[in-house]
Amino acid sequence: MPLHLSPSFREQLAASDRSLVGMWACSGSPLVTEVAAGSGLDWLLIDMEHSANTLESTLLQLQVAAAYPIVPVVRVPFNDAVAIKQVLDLGAQNIIVPMVSSADEARAAVAATRYPPHGVRGVGSALARSARWNRVDGYLQDSARHTSLTVQIETTAGVDAAAEIASVDGVDAVFVGPSDLSASMGLLGQQTHPDVVGAVERVFAAVKGAGTPVGVNAFDPATADSYIAAGADFVAVGADVAMLARASEALAARFIPASDDAARASY
Repeated sequence: MPLHLSPSFREQLAASDRSLVGMWACSGSPLVTEVAAGSGLDWLLIDMEHSANTLESTLLQLQVAAAYPIVPVVRVPFNDAVAIKQVLDLGAQNIIVPMVSSADEARAAVAATRYPPHGVRGVGSALARSARWNRVDGYLQDSARHTSLTVQIETTAGVDAAAEIASVDGVDAVFVGPSDLSASMGLLGQQTHPDVVGAVERVFAAVKGAGTPVGVNAFDPATADSYIAAGADFVAVGADVAMLARASEALAARFIPASDDAARASY
């Protein structure tokens, strides 16, 4: 049987003439992810690093997202061959590997996505959704064609090595994480500090110079707009849990008297 998949994130980036806009799915809820999948956004980041998502919940979210035109991208918890293998075997077509700070780390991530002799991915296609339990002809030979790898730069060392990271064969895109980058720069929690923004833009220049698409996380709309104007090929502009937190706070502020709110805060 053929493997019927949506375009990979690599193919989506190559075909687009504008910045692709996406959001995070962190709740671990397939229902919430399905709501987001039907939003009209371009891509959806299912996060396993800073969320309640497990292998099982990620599988369910991949299944519900498959009914919609959005492109799901799974961020694995760390740059580890076993973690990457497990997520790929779930049928994830597009992955993000966090905290990549050198070309060697990028090469390790690439190797984890490829079967031998080109990599170190363990072979379990008879057991895995990725190959539809060995129902897909030629999956082992063609799997790299169906898989896209984005690596995340989140440290000052990564900024300095951005051109080398982006030039690694098999790295399809680079995603900048201003939160951890600001911490690495001694500016914890100051993602929009001019020095952090300047570092992000240096990554943009280095990665684009290598001919690789580059994106960034930016929940502040004005900051997202500025990064799009600076040439971001993709941007994540919100997260399900953050949107729920802010919207529920807005409801409380709108309908609950300030005196009651102050009393509650004292507990």
